[in-house]
Order: sequence, then C-alpha cells, then structure tokens
Amino acid sequence: MDVFVAGATGTLGRPLVRALVGRGHRVVGLTRSAARRGIVEADGAESAVADALDARALARAVAGARPSHVVHALTALPAGGPTRRRHLAATNALRIEGTQNLLRAAIEAGARRLVAESFFAVYGPVEAESPVDEDAAFAEVPAGAFRDGVLALREMERHLALAASGGAFETVVLRFGGFYGPGVPTTEALVAQLRAGRGVSPPRAGCTPFIHVDDAVTATMAALERGRPGAVYNIVDDEAVTYSEFIDTAASVLGARTPRRLPWWLLRLLAPLAAELVSWRLPLANARAKVELGWSPSYRTPYDGLARLAVGRRERAA
Repeated sequence: MDVFVAGATGTLGRPLVRALVGRGHRVVGLTRSAARRGIVEADGAESAVADALDARALARAVAGARPSHVVHALTALPAGGPTRRRHLAATNALRIEGTQNLLRAAIEAGARRLVAESFFAVYGPVEAESPVDEDAAFAEVPAGAFRDGVLALREMERHLALAASGGAFETVVLRFGGFYGPGVPTTEALVAQLRAGRGVSPPRAGCTPFIHVDDAVTATMAALERGRPGAVYNIVDDEAVTYSEFIDTAASVLGARTPRRLPWWLLRLLAPLAAELVSWRLPLANARAKVELGWSPSYRTPYDGLARLAVGRRERAA
C-alpha cells in the first residue's frame, strides 16, 4: 500500500507510521509544522507539511503523495488531555472542516480508501448496562462541556458516510476507546503524577472503554487492509472499567500511593469536560471488529495493558 497518514506525529499516527513502514508499505506522513518533519522521517516515512484546514495546501500534499490509502488521525488535543470545552475547539475544527478537506483531497488524488479515527464519545451520554454495538442509536446530547465535541464527531462520521455512499470511494470508521500505553501523552502525564504522589481520581461512577495504543495500531492496519467498505467498528478492550478503577490500577502496578478521590463538585470545577465524560456508562461491544477485521486486542483489559506498561518501565530502568 501507499499510505498517506494525516496526523503522523500524533498519539496514533507515530506508532502507526512505524508499523506500516515495518510491514514494507510506502508511507507519507503529514505534519502541520515544518519543524516536525524530522519526527516523521525518523520513523521511516516521507514527510509532507500542510495545515489540514487549508484545503489547497492539503490537496497539494495528498496529490504529491499519490496514495492508495489515507488515514485520518488528525487531532490537536492538549498533552495532558482535554479538561474544558475550549480544549476541544481545534480538534472539532479538524473533525469537521479538516475531514471535508481530506476527503476531497483523497478522492481527487485517486486514493481508494480512507480510514478515520473516531471516538467512543460519539454515542453520547448513554447509560448502558450491556455492551453497545455499532448499530445503536446515538443518545441525545444535552447542553454541557462535551456537547460540541460529540456533535463534531457525528458530523465527521456523516461526511465519511456521504463520501462512501456512491460506492466509488471507501471509508472505514474506527470508534476508539480512550488511548493508553507507552508514548500516549495522557498516560505519561498520569504516570508522572502518580510517581510524584500527586495522583487524583474521580468518584467511582460510569463505565469507560479503553484501548491500548498498540492494539489501536493493529486495528487501523487491519481496517486499511480488509475493513468492509462503509463499515464502522468499535475498537476497544474486552472489558470497560470506571475511570477511577483505571487510575487506581495504574497506581497499583506502578507501586505508587493510592490516588486521592476527588468529590464531584471539585472535579466539575477543575475539569468539567472530564467530569461529564467519566460519568457516562458506555461499555462497547467489539465483536464486529473481531469477526470482520480478524482483529482482537492483545491487552484484553486495562489491567493487562497497564501491568505490561509497568514491566516495560522497570526493564528500561534496569
């Protein structure tokens, strides 16, 4: 494959570029900053520079790459994770306007398929007792910190479905759980806080799907190679957990002090977006991806992935 990765220096983009190169594919990685070209090239790919919100510049970059396949992994999130509505504004723009620009550029360049990174929050504030599959209706989104983000995800997916509706161009949507693992900025920030004894966690509520970044990469590669045209897949661990359980598990495997539990009122004050998201009860079913993509998470639960993260850190320190 000749793969154009938009968002090649991001959380998913970097390990994906390395994996694709390792499999012998030709890869061109897009970065918005010329100063970051070296990162893409160090990972073994060719580099292209353009702002995805500049339609003409992006079209030139994609045309120059001559891709058969395109990956949409464009985000612009704070390293520590978004905590307030304004932290999503740049990513929302990429998911709406950037998606339209990338689709147009990919089609004009003669690409056959585009695989896009979506997010479990697209379902909205569901209160589910059993895992939700990809055919479930979206929940109504009330006013709140995450409303704009959810609507941007839905608009992104709408444009992808529309582009694929004619049958001449293929799109595949991957609804990821929360990323974690080595090199993931939010995980690195959490580890630093826990080791410094400054770890905090939200009240035990909700149910959050996660996915190890290595498993996100293998799922993306499977979607590029054999995803059903027009399909949507939940790419998540086999077992969702509360966010407080995730943080407590990280502390346990790292040998850190048990995090201090924040009351709801304080969490809403300090991080209203996070408070809203972790209160949703949204376990997701991953059976479709297992059957159609032949994919399965190597780390079935966040405990498995976090335990491996801790072992890896001890091995590097030895």
